[in-house]
Amino acid sequence: MNTQEKVLEEVLEKPVEQCNNEIVLYNDDVNTFDHVIETLIHSCDHTALQAEQCAMLVHYKGKCTVKTGVYEELVPRCSKLLEAGLSAEIV
Repeated sequence: MNTQEKVLEEVLEKPVEQCNNEIVLYNDDVNTFDHVIETLIHSCDHTALQAEQCAMLVHYKGKCTVKTGVYEELVPRCSKLLEAGLSAEIV
């Protein structure tokens, strides 16, 4: 077996990393900026600046990914957003 075949074999044997999911927050006409920001800080462990930037993106673009990670870790965070009256889903 030559060197090129050994390298190819090693690459193919590496485990596939688990795909990251994301929580997408959607714009609505009900919640205030302050409520969205406070909820992102509490539910997604955002800094005030991160939460403010996400709130602005949601307002102007209609949606924003607010958290990425393993599905099981995102479920309780997304539930907190939904319980606070925000529109969000895990994709």
